[in-house]
Amino acid sequence: MSVEARIRSKVVEQLQPDHWQLDNESHLHAGPRTDSHFKLVVVSVAFEGLSKVKRHQRLYQLLKDELAGPVHALALHLYTPGEWDEASVPASPACEKKH
Repeated sequence: MSVEARIRSKVVEQLQPDHWQLDNESHLHAGPRTDSHFKLVVVSVAFEGLSKVKRHQRLYQLLKDELAGPVHALALHLYTPGEWDEASVPASPACEKKH
């Protein structure tokens, strides 16, 4: 199973999101790695009552195997359904490609 598929599976099974989006941004970065840079947007009631730090910690725990191995960077944008109504997901910063 690919890294991307493992992330998708864990997020959907554990957080049962109202909305989620996983963007593989590896092609935007330098180096030989593939499936190493991701942007993840998750909207879930599981985040109700949790601070932003606790939400991130929950995802870090959920994806600890991927973060310990193939994933080099993971941008997290985590919202409750109420927050999602007013949210605008920021664009990823441009990365300088090295040749």
